[in-house]
Amino acid sequence: MDFHEYKPKETVSPQRIALRGQSLLASPRFNKGTAFTRSERASFGLEGRLPYAVNSLEEQCDRAWEQIQTRTTDISKNTFLQSLKEQNWALYYALLSRHLRALVPIIYTPTEADAIANYSHIFRRSEGLFLTLPNEDKMEELFLEATRGRDIDLFVVTDAEAILGIGDQGVGGIWISTAKSVIYSLIGGLDPNRSVSVVLDVGTNNEDLLNDPLYLGWRERRVRGDIYDRFVDKFVQLIRKHFPHSLLHFEDFGIDNAHRLLQKYRDTHAVFNDDIQGTGAVTLACILAAIRISSHSTEHKPRLSDQRFVVFGAGSAGMGITVQLRDAMVTTDGISRQEANKCFWLIDKEGLLIDGNGGSDVNMRLRSEFYRTDEGWNQRPSGIVTLLDVIHRVHPTVLIGTSTRAGAFTEEVVRAMVDGLEPDQRPIILPLSNPSRLSEARPEDILNWTEGRALVATGSPFGTVKVNIGGKEREFVIAECNNALIYPGLGFGAILSHSRCVTDTMLVAGANRLAELSPLLGEVGEGEAQNGAGILPDIDIAAGINFEVGIAVAEQAVREGSAAVDLRIEEVRAKAEAKVWVPIYSEYIYDETGMKD
Repeated sequence: MDFHEYKPKETVSPQRIALRGQSLLASPRFNKGTAFTRSERASFGLEGRLPYAVNSLEEQCDRAWEQIQTRTTDISKNTFLQSLKEQNWALYYALLSRHLRALVPIIYTPTEADAIANYSHIFRRSEGLFLTLPNEDKMEELFLEATRGRDIDLFVVTDAEAILGIGDQGVGGIWISTAKSVIYSLIGGLDPNRSVSVVLDVGTNNEDLLNDPLYLGWRERRVRGDIYDRFVDKFVQLIRKHFPHSLLHFEDFGIDNAHRLLQKYRDTHAVFNDDIQGTGAVTLACILAAIRISSHSTEHKPRLSDQRFVVFGAGSAGMGITVQLRDAMVTTDGISRQEANKCFWLIDKEGLLIDGNGGSDVNMRLRSEFYRTDEGWNQRPSGIVTLLDVIHRVHPTVLIGTSTRAGAFTEEVVRAMVDGLEPDQRPIILPLSNPSRLSEARPEDILNWTEGRALVATGSPFGTVKVNIGGKEREFVIAECNNALIYPGLGFGAILSHSRCVTDTMLVAGANRLAELSPLLGEVGEGEAQNGAGILPDIDIAAGINFEVGIAVAEQAVREGSAAVDLRIEEVRAKAEAKVWVPIYSEYIYDETGMKD
């Protein structure tokens, strides 16, 4: 599935443009470069400003692809693409869409982390909105200046405290906001001119940045408490006041603030946190697909709450996944929160979480809901209940790894899990830590140890692996449990429906749609698994997948009354097709009163 099948070029209306000459060539939103037609060159004063030949967008992509291949490092490729984005949006996004698997790791994780860490040294051109604590009194003025004359669908904001596994990056965090905005346009179909990337510069505790004479941010230690809350709230209220139907995406906030801010605002505006909800939603989709396959021989339709989940790693990722799965059980299975909590066994560096007092921070309070109080857990001499101990006693159906402890899912652990299941039941094993060197187990090992029975997805790309089963070599596609398969669609659906808030039922609807598109389920019906296929679709078709996710989310918003626009369910798909943005050139007509950049 590709966006181009939803919106062919002939459906894109001509645009009336007021820019001419160099001003038009300098506008990344409108610039076509060598693709300006003969008539456009004459109308817009471009003759003599461009080489004679007229290229198609496809030819321009071929040239740009040749150019990027001459770059020898990922960071130099990242810099090249950033420069291309500053020149020509359509070409930039068209190039990315044609080489998605190769270039997403360059413009996003892992390469973007290196760019962010060196932001103040490789800075060339400003992009996004910088709201800094010393300018708090002028925040509304700065906000309105950046958004004047624009219809904004999406705000992506970070305070840069927890960037991509590299921690506090101060003002450099603006590039995680811009990268996330790019993914929304590239894979989610949102018009890049209708999104704003924001960094809330509230200082930094990164000593290297504080001591760097070239650091571009506010050179003070990170503020906390009431001052911080007042600053963030002022920003959120500006969005609610001026763009009440927009989506506010929180990105890479510290774990305490991430959970707290999501809970504070989720009932009053459409807010979303990818680190919590996106990670949880894509894992939920993976598990929904897997349990339908694993339990296809049972007489009743499998439920999430029928599963026994062991989560190895109770940090931010593990907790985000656990909470999302728990909330989905409450929503779909109709059980209480307390009942759903009992389906989970969480293990951290101190072993199984038992009889905790909850602590004072948000993460500890979240964890405390899942502490096991069952009699006998705390009777081991060492006081630590290991992963293997839990496997032997619980007989989990799902094992999730978010620990960054390479090799933690040993052969003994995996075989013990299989031994605890019914003969026709397939273990669901998700070593999600990334990068691949930190994965809890290699997928080919898991498949070898389980004789191909395991349903496996990973947090990093492993591609296709070969496994010898019963003396015969078989190939298995290892699904990547990648947020990009779902969060742009979740956002697109919320924006499409003008949702008042992003509800748990909307997230579950999106996850269910992604699960239905599992290659393992195939076209012949649930349970008729295609041997060797991945649990989730390939990242190469993420655009079409997210389009379907977005429709499911918008339909659910209409169904439950969360939508703030007059829309019938049967109208959602047509509206989505009209709304989706694709990187193609439209015809330009010169008009002095037309659009300006």
